[in-house]
Amino acid sequence: MNFELIIRISAFIGIFAIMATWERLAPRRGWTTARSMRWGINLALGGLNTVVIRLLLASGAFGAALLAGEGQVGLFNQVEWPWWMELTFAVILLDLVVYVQHVLMHAVPILWRLHMVHHTDVDFDVTTGVRFHPLEILLSMFIKIAAVLVIGASPGAVVAFEVLLNATSMFNHSNVHIPGPLDRLLRWFLVTPDMHRIHHSVIPRETNRNFGFNLPWWDRVLGTYLPEPSRGHTAMTIGLEEYQDPARLTWLNLLALPFVGKLGKYPTWQAEDAQVTGPKK
Repeated sequence: MNFELIIRISAFIGIFAIMATWERLAPRRGWTTARSMRWGINLALGGLNTVVIRLLLASGAFGAALLAGEGQVGLFNQVEWPWWMELTFAVILLDLVVYVQHVLMHAVPILWRLHMVHHTDVDFDVTTGVRFHPLEILLSMFIKIAAVLVIGASPGAVVAFEVLLNATSMFNHSNVHIPGPLDRLLRWFLVTPDMHRIHHSVIPRETNRNFGFNLPWWDRVLGTYLPEPSRGHTAMTIGLEEYQDPARLTWLNLLALPFVGKLGKYPTWQAEDAQVTGPKK
């Protein structure tokens, strides 16, 4: 096992344990379904995605950074500057790439078919952060590899970005309570759970806001920021209107969902005027 993988796995286990404990001690919302079933499905998807990436793209973005350095490929390899400055700008630019990719996942119907697996979770907690379809994870890795080669990010910057992205994804998907004043302060520096939870609202116009995973600036600068959900955080409905029955959201059904599922009103090109107040009771 290489050093880069050890760092990423250790960080994942540590952050996951912290957030899962925090959720247990101070949850923001009550859960609507049994966590044992959801956790099993979400963690199984996360495990499958890890295996798929390691089998098909063993070195991933880290390997692309090594190749870029050896061949002096990419923007940052054409200039001389302190390592900390290169690392900072690389992380910021890669985060912008992830933001744009996320927006496209909601804007392009065929990409939304992959991404809606993530949004079908009817609860919102730390395991939602690893609930992605394997094809979306593969596509995301190809995009990161291309970005790393264009930017010329160093291997250290790529490891730092990957660890930070995984950590913040688990953090901002967690069902944890953060006092309002502290949450409003944190939102100037990173995406908080209350900020990102809005993105998982069943209401399409809220689903298509707050795309950031790590840095909150892109949503604010590019006009996709929404400070609060219309129904409040404790009363809002999580998920997609068409997929509110947990019995239909099995592991195998989620793998098949991009090929057989309904798009609904969520792709951004048709969601602007959609009004959804939640599933019928």
